[in-house]
Amino acid sequence: MTIMKRTLPWLPLVLCLLLLPLTGCELAGDIFKAGAYTGIIVAVLLVVLVLWLLRRFRR
Repeated sequence: MTIMKRTLPWLPLVLCLLLLPLTGCELAGDIFKAGAYTGIIVAVLLVVLVLWLLRRFRR
């Protein structure tokens, strides 16, 4: 079996995983374009949400 035949099924998955961080950067850029205070508020809310979820799963 050649290397190409073994790696070809994984190629779309790898490409999708590589593109995921780009959408997050675009979202962060759009939030901060809306205003610094809006960006700060959204960032704080996300941190609080993550901390709350972590506390809930640890119990």
